[in-house]
Amino acid sequence: MINVIGLGYIGLPTALALSANGIEVIGTDYDKNIVETLNEGKVTFEEEGLDELFQSAVKAGIKFTTEYISTDTYIISVPTPYNKTNKKIDASYVITAVKNILDVCSKGTTVVIESTISPGTIDCFVRPIIESNGFTLGEDIHIVHAPERILPGNMIYELKHNSRTVGADDVTIGEKVKQIYKTFCKAEIVVTDIRTAEMTKVIENTFRDINIAFANELAKICRSDNMDVYEIIRIANKHPRVNILQPGPGVGGHCISVDPWFLVGDYPGLANIILAARKINDSMPAFVLERIHDIMKETGVKDVSKVGLYGLTYKEDVDDVRESPTLQMIECMKKHLANGIKIYDPFVKKDIVENQYHNFDCFLDDIDIIVILVAHSEIKKNISKLNNKIILDTKNICYMEGVYRL
Repeated sequence: MINVIGLGYIGLPTALALSANGIEVIGTDYDKNIVETLNEGKVTFEEEGLDELFQSAVKAGIKFTTEYISTDTYIISVPTPYNKTNKKIDASYVITAVKNILDVCSKGTTVVIESTISPGTIDCFVRPIIESNGFTLGEDIHIVHAPERILPGNMIYELKHNSRTVGADDVTIGEKVKQIYKTFCKAEIVVTDIRTAEMTKVIENTFRDINIAFANELAKICRSDNMDVYEIIRIANKHPRVNILQPGPGVGGHCISVDPWFLVGDYPGLANIILAARKINDSMPAFVLERIHDIMKETGVKDVSKVGLYGLTYKEDVDDVRESPTLQMIECMKKHLANGIKIYDPFVKKDIVENQYHNFDCFLDDIDIIVILVAHSEIKKNISKLNNKIILDTKNICYMEGVYRL
C-alpha cells in the first residue's frame, strides 16, 4: 500500500493514477476541507480528465484521510515555497511530512519525495531528521527523489506520457520505485542518484525561465524604441536554429517562478544569468502597469475604475492562481495606493480579490479599457465583444486595428 502525502495539484493526480492502475492507495492531507470534499466524491480543482480518473480510482478503492498510515511506501507531494528574503527553499512542509511518517512507518520503508526541492535539500534536511530519530538510512528508511514533471491544463496526459527521473542511493530501491511509476507512466523513467535528480528538476524550470526572460527583455527594448517585438520575433524565428518565445505579463505558477530562486539562494555570486532572468520576469507586472498608465493618458481615460484586468490564473484554461502575474500586479498597485480596477476570470469561482466579477458581459459593461493577461479560450471565442473597448493585449491574441501590445 502507498500513502500519498499532500493532495494538491500534484499529489492528487498521482494518487488517483496509482489507484486507477491497481495499487492500493490512501491519500493524506492536513486540510480537512480537501479530505471531506474528496470523500464526498468531488475533486478539489478543475483539470481535464481529472473527474474520470477520480471515478476510476474511487472504484478501485482509494481512500482519503487526514491521518498518516503505517505502511512501507510513502510519496510526499507537499508544497516547497521559497523564502522571499534569502531566496532559499522553505523545506518546512517536507520536513513535517517526513517527521510524521517516521512516527508510523514500518522498518524498511521507502520515502519518495516528489516535491520540487533544491539540490542538497535531502542531504541538509531529510537525512539528519531520519538519523536523529534513530533510523538507519539504507536499512530502516530508503530515501528517493522522484520530481513531478506535469503541466496544469494537461496533467493527466503528461502523467502518462512524460518521462520521469528517479533519484536513489541504492539502484535496487530506485528500480523498485521505477516499477511503481511504470504502472501509469508509459514514457522513459531514468534512475540516477538523488542530487542529480534534485538538480535536474530545478534546472528544467530555470531553463524555461531564462528563455521567457529573453523574450520579455526584447519586449522592453522594442517598446523603448517603438518597434514591434512580435513581428521581430516572428521573423527571427524563421532562422532554423532560433526559437524565441513570446513575451508576456510575467511568470506564474509554482515551478518556473519559484525554482530558479533555489539556485540563486544556494549559489550566490554564481547564478548570475538566473538572477537576471528572475528580475526581468518579476518586473513584467510593473511594466504592464506602466503600459496601462501610458494608454490611459493617451486615450484620455482618467478613472482607474474603468480599467478591467482579464485573467487571474497564471496560465490559460486552468483555475491555478499560484504566483499569478495578475496577483503580482494587484500587489504592486496596493503599494502605490491605487484601487478600483475591475477583475474577471472565468475559472476563478471564489472572490479572491476586490472588484472581482463573475460574469463576462457585466465585466465588459463596466470598463473602457480591457487588459488581457491570460489567453483563456473564452476570450478568444469572444474577441468580437471587445470591438468598442480600448485593448491592451499582453498575450498577442487580438488582431484588430488599434490594439495596444507590450
